[in-house]
Amino acid sequence: MPRYLISAMLIVLVFSCTPNKETETESTLSAQDQRMEWWREARFGLFIHWGLYAQPAGEWKGEEVPGISEWIMARAKIPLAEYEQLATTFNPVKYDAEAWVTLAKEAGMKYIVITSKHHDGFAMFHSKASGYNIVDATPFDRDPLMELAEACEKNGIRLGFYYSQAQDWHEPGGTYWNIEQGEPHWDPSLVREPLMNYINGKAVPQVKEILENYGGLDILWWDTPRGMTEEAAEALQAVASEYPDMITNNRLYRPWPGDFSTPEQHVPPTGLDYDWEVCMTMNTSWGFKHYDHNWKSSETLIRMLVDIASKGGNLLLNVGPTAEGEIPAPSIERLKAIGTWMDVNGESIYGTEASPFFKLPWGRCTSRATGEGTTLYLHVFNWPDNGLLKLPGISTNVSSVRLLADQAQALSSRFEEGDLLIELPAQAIDPVNTVLVVECTGGLDVKSNMPSLTEGRIVLAADFADIHNPGYGTHAILKGSGEDALITNWVDSRVRLEWMFNTTESGTYSVKAQVKAEDFSKLLVKIGEEELEAEVHATGSEYSEMILGEINISETGDLIMSIRPVQEDWKGIELGTLTLEKQ
Repeated sequence: MPRYLISAMLIVLVFSCTPNKETETESTLSAQDQRMEWWREARFGLFIHWGLYAQPAGEWKGEEVPGISEWIMARAKIPLAEYEQLATTFNPVKYDAEAWVTLAKEAGMKYIVITSKHHDGFAMFHSKASGYNIVDATPFDRDPLMELAEACEKNGIRLGFYYSQAQDWHEPGGTYWNIEQGEPHWDPSLVREPLMNYINGKAVPQVKEILENYGGLDILWWDTPRGMTEEAAEALQAVASEYPDMITNNRLYRPWPGDFSTPEQHVPPTGLDYDWEVCMTMNTSWGFKHYDHNWKSSETLIRMLVDIASKGGNLLLNVGPTAEGEIPAPSIERLKAIGTWMDVNGESIYGTEASPFFKLPWGRCTSRATGEGTTLYLHVFNWPDNGLLKLPGISTNVSSVRLLADQAQALSSRFEEGDLLIELPAQAIDPVNTVLVVECTGGLDVKSNMPSLTEGRIVLAADFADIHNPGYGTHAILKGSGEDALITNWVDSRVRLEWMFNTTESGTYSVKAQVKAEDFSKLLVKIGEEELEAEVHATGSEYSEMILGEINISETGDLIMSIRPVQEDWKGIELGTLTLEKQ
């Protein structure tokens, strides 16, 4: 056979056997979209952190232990032998799976994720792989996760299990919080073994148990891949991959993406370009901590849910049950308040997509594509005093505007200078969040209302700021809207503010701010690579406009200005509108 013919045949063979990457990608994306469909529709779930750590509840030997309560074993450096004794008296006789699921359902939640094993290594299910579990090691002698699975199945609630795959402070091969810094385990009696001993001996068998024995999980929620190796991750992924309809998060092994990302204790300012879920506590701790009374209000939590949905994400809201098996009363109170709001307004959350608007000073927007066009749900946090709600820069055909809570009441609207103006009733139906429904037919075009250079000035209102609060600590709070918007309670030096803006002119700009400060503080203003360290002098109880200094803007287009405290000189301030003036 001629050599050229052999070569030609080989070329054909190679191309026919080479996988079509585009086809594979499309197939994979299609499978993922199908797997994620219910999750994207759900938007709201319940996180449950429950384990032996609920018994000390943040206190050890009469001393309050700083930090989140489920980390008490590490924070207080409790020896294994002492921590294990908690199991001998752990007896949550008030646990009622049906009541927990009913509460979640009444709150408007569509799925539950519960800790099957946290970092302390104690399994909250009956495990043959380790006797260190709630059935074999405690007087309770029941499998609460089996009961929860049955209650979820009965009530139509999706179920996921959290599993700490890397950190296991009870096992010689498990990792721990400072292992990557080369620090030894705090208990010298624990003689270290290779990671794979733990992975193959406990983690893989337990993951098989929870996937095989609990009716088919919808979510497997990994956590903190400290010290994980690719070999360990592959061993666990091999088990999970046998369940192609199950969703997994992005915490098995960095940088593996999973099906969704998991911002913890903060909301991404502008959302993300892929599926994401904020996990958030109602107070500060995930597990029960008897003296943690730093509760977020029901109003804050409802608006947080809306904020997340308006950016295309899900909210996984946490409760930390007690050692007796009860969800704390403040958590129940807040879940019921959210449920009352969701009973009326759930349509504006479930299955919606992100807002088409850059910022809405009075609230948020969620959207839904329809056969005829788009439905916009306007979530009004701050009811306009003048009775007119402005939807900026929108071009569309509006067929109707109504209140979601009173759909028989039509509202008048008109277009003026490129904005849609909606005439509102004198008072909000719900002071926390009144929802308007705007039905749009045909196309929908929105011009960005990002702050931009106009007549030599860029006005940055406080309600256009993205507030980056720390995961744990005191949060700065936005109050009011428009010219009256204020950022208050800015006492934590880790809080950072950011504004997006557009300018068509580079050069030097003066930075002015409306500030109230009871003491001297310093701020660091940054745009691109340029920085300005600004002094803020005491103003007493009144707001004062002060010049923070000048900063050079070397680029044009969409930019970000950030402001953060200079920590050693931070006493806390309140902040109103900022202005950049071209010099």
